[in-house]
Amino acid sequence: MKLGVTGGIGSGKTSVCKVFSVLGIPVFYADPEANIVMNSDENIIGEINKLAGDDLYTEGTLDRRKLASLIFNDQDLLKKVNSLVHPVVFENFKRWTALQNTPYVIMEAAILFESGASELVDRIATVIAPVEERISRVTQRNTLSREQVIGRINNQISDSERIKRSDYVINNSENEMIIPVILKIHEDILEHLYS
Repeated sequence: MKLGVTGGIGSGKTSVCKVFSVLGIPVFYADPEANIVMNSDENIIGEINKLAGDDLYTEGTLDRRKLASLIFNDQDLLKKVNSLVHPVVFENFKRWTALQNTPYVIMEAAILFESGASELVDRIATVIAPVEERISRVTQRNTLSREQVIGRINNQISDSERIKRSDYVINNSENEMIIPVILKIHEDILEHLYS
């Protein structure tokens, strides 16, 4: 069985997945996998440069900032880059899943619905948190400004849309306890698998 874990930028997907890892559930992180693919697959490197009309690999690895600035306001270019990268990531997920021997596995993906990855999983958990907490988390962990974080939040589908399409919701607000909720989801999946 495959559980998708998703949520907006700064919602705390990684923290949630760390708890699942402690429970012995392997996690496939789609975003880092996409980075590996974009930096190692020669065909994709060539195609990204062709789409960008520029060499985005002058330092030997993808200039993510340059790519982000190109695709941020160009939905068509974003779709084209995603249509190159997502199928490879999905294939890698399928191969990785076949190697696991646990009751279920997790795919963590920020754009689970937008990428079509939601079709690869059996159940979905959405991680939510108040917008101000999300902005604070992201600005503390990397160099994005408040405006850039808000821009990214506005570019992603809304929490209410994610919740509508999910089986579970994990509220990762600073005054909420996530471990009991995660344990409940874990037990629910095991019960479903073994009942």
